[in-house]
Amino acid sequence: MKKKLIIIGVVVIVGALIIVNLLKEEKGLEVTTEIIEKGTVIKKVTGSGQVEPAVEVKVSANVSGKIVNLTVKEGDPVKKGQLLVELERNQYAAALKRANSALLAAIANEKKAASDLERSKKLHEQGLISDAEYESALASFDAQLGNREQMEASKDEAADQLSKTRLFATMDGVVTKLNKEQGEIAIGATFSEDVILIVSDLSVMESVIEVDENEVVGISIGDTADVELDTFPDTTFKGVVTEIANSAITKGLGTQEQVTSFKVTITIKNADERFRPGMSTTVDVYTEKMDNILRVPIQSVTVREKDRLTQKKNVEDHPDENKEAVNKKDKEEMVEVVFVKEGKEAVAKQVKLGISDDTHYAILSGLNEGDEVITAPFKAINKTLKNSDRIKLKEKEDKNAD
Repeated sequence: MKKKLIIIGVVVIVGALIIVNLLKEEKGLEVTTEIIEKGTVIKKVTGSGQVEPAVEVKVSANVSGKIVNLTVKEGDPVKKGQLLVELERNQYAAALKRANSALLAAIANEKKAASDLERSKKLHEQGLISDAEYESALASFDAQLGNREQMEASKDEAADQLSKTRLFATMDGVVTKLNKEQGEIAIGATFSEDVILIVSDLSVMESVIEVDENEVVGISIGDTADVELDTFPDTTFKGVVTEIANSAITKGLGTQEQVTSFKVTITIKNADERFRPGMSTTVDVYTEKMDNILRVPIQSVTVREKDRLTQKKNVEDHPDENKEAVNKKDKEEMVEVVFVKEGKEAVAKQVKLGISDDTHYAILSGLNEGDEVITAPFKAINKTLKNSDRIKLKEKEDKNAD
């Protein structure tokens, strides 16, 4: 009797487990789906940077001196040829006078040497002076000729130095930066700049962004872009890529945080007259476009082990003793998949992905137009959902319900 009760109890328990599993399977995972169709996918690269004028001129002095007249202030418009800065010129004017005086003396000495040479030539022809005396007169003339030419060069140099005490605008534009005030000293140098002010052409503006080395290879000259400025949050400006740097910018060199990027210049087509150099920008550069292509939501794409796509649920469990070897194999054979609703099951289909935008992947192969792909829940798609798992559609909430 006791044995029969035990057998009955076991049968009841097994039956209960079978019923629970059947009910569980019947219930299935609640999912949301979307019918896929063809559309457009546009790949983009996003970067941040600043607005800069396409052309700017740094006005600096080539000679040193005190600034005695500053005719503009920051923000002033200027015209080509307009006087911008005057430096103290007394010492340079005096140097020009000295050079001019030295030149006059050199011209007089040259004339005297020429007269002596002419006289010596006649006497030499008559045999009244020796060859040595004639050659001495000739050498004296050549020396005075060279001295006169040197004094002319000194005068030209002094005149050039004096002219550089006045600085003029070389183009139409706006004074976007003023580094010095009247009364300060401008340090003139040939191989270094002591910038007094900057004149910029604000009619053509650019956004210069930094792009990661892995993404810059996809950008080409002529790619279109959308430019957003923090100052104009509700406006998007159109642009085009006009320059890609050849040299890299490396930050954190030699550390784990090392980042290598390249500068990309985007010329803004419809720049607002209120743009100012230094304004922050966010730029989307559109690098590739695919029209009339199957596309799926990004959240629908995940990865699974290739050799298990055709197996039933629970077959992905592995014995502990083989866990290390299996994990290595799985890692080597991961493929992109999308789960498609077929009846009451989720069927994993391997896909070949194309480009992506913010919301969708382009599908090159593996799916057909009209397939019903699973779009949520994300955690299940990403980790727990298995091939042939039971699913059911999540009921849509009635927005009109009280």
